[in-house]
Amino acid sequence: MNYDSNNIFARILRGEIPCNKAYEDEYALAFHDIAPQAPVHLLVIPKGEYLSFDDFSSKAPAEAIAGFYRAAQRVAELSGLQEGGYRILANTGADAHQEVMHYHLHIFAGCDLGPMVKKGLV
Repeated sequence: MNYDSNNIFARILRGEIPCNKAYEDEYALAFHDIAPQAPVHLLVIPKGEYLSFDDFSSKAPAEAIAGFYRAAQRVAELSGLQEGGYRILANTGADAHQEVMHYHLHIFAGCDLGPMVKKGLV
């Protein structure tokens, strides 16, 4: 699969679509999800054309990978999520229901998030 430079996250990175920005640095942009699944639901996207975790992990330079994950930690810190806790999720591929083909992390917080996976799936 080739990267679609017109996906919504690519357009947000270019400033064509506004977002409710929570954080930005040279490696990542973080913003509030427009359809939150928890009281706090942030998205963290790398600055670069990466389809998925697999694509990002295999193609991004080490500096970009480290910078991206440090940015995600900074987002959690600046959002005050460390005390109560938070969940980080990355969907990769169809079975995981990845909706936007640009690698991204979801950060969920602000309530009891329940079990990691629905019982009965395994």
